[in-house]
Amino acid sequence: MILDPLTDRIPGKLEKMVILSYKDSDAADAGINHDARFVALINPESYKLDYRVNFECGKQAQGKAGEDVRFTNVPPDELTFDFLFDDTGIIDGGFEDILKKPNSGIFDKVKEFREMLVGYDGEAHQTRVLVLVWGTLLFRGRATDLNIQYKLFNASGEPIRAVASVKFRGTVSEQKQSARAKNSSPDLTHIFRVKAGDTLPLMCRKIYGDPKYYFQVAAANRLGNFRRLQPGTDLVFPPIEK
Repeated sequence: MILDPLTDRIPGKLEKMVILSYKDSDAADAGINHDARFVALINPESYKLDYRVNFECGKQAQGKAGEDVRFTNVPPDELTFDFLFDDTGIIDGGFEDILKKPNSGIFDKVKEFREMLVGYDGEAHQTRVLVLVWGTLLFRGRATDLNIQYKLFNASGEPIRAVASVKFRGTVSEQKQSARAKNSSPDLTHIFRVKAGDTLPLMCRKIYGDPKYYFQVAAANRLGNFRRLQPGTDLVFPPIEK
C-alpha cells in the first residue's frame, strides 16, 4: 500500500481534512517531520478564505471631490472553518484512538486539538505553524482565533459533542519573505516595519538587492541616527534609480 508522504493517506480514498503541525516555518516549507497530526471526524460543510489589499488615503486637494489612494501592502490570507467533535455514537467512523463506548466524553480530544492549534511552544517561543490539507486546499499559517462550543453532555456532565470555530492567518518563512522582498519591483514605494535586529543596510539589501541605498532611505525617512532603528517603526523605502 502506497501512502501520501505528506499526510500518510491512501490515494483515491474519500479523504478527510488533515491538519499538520510544525515547530517553525522552515520545517513547514520542507514538508517533513510534522510533530502532530489531526484528522477531521467529518469534513466541514464549508470554509471561507479572505483576501485583502491595504491602501492608504493620500491628501485630498482642495476643490476635488475624490481622494487618491495608494497601495501599501497585501496582508496574509485568512481561512475560517468549523471542526466537529462527536462521541454520541450517531456518527459513524468516530475517533479511532478512543477505544471506549460512545458517550464517554471528548474533553481530552478537544484539549489535544486546542494545544496543537494555540499552545505556546517554549523552545520556539511561538505557536506552531499549521498546514491544512483537504482536496484542492493547501493552506499554511497559524491559528489566530479558536472558539469551542460544547453542545451535548453525558449523564456525568462530560461533553460528548462540540464545534470548534477556527481562524487561521497565512504565513511565510523568513527565507521566503526575503526572496519576495528581493524580487519586488524597486520602482515602487514599500513600507516595512522594523523588527528587533534589523539594520538599514540589511533591509535595503532585502528590498533593493543592495545595501548601499541606506543613505537615501535614511534621508527619505528623516532618520537622525540610522544605526539605531526602533523596533515597531514603519519605514518608507522609496523608488530607487539604480
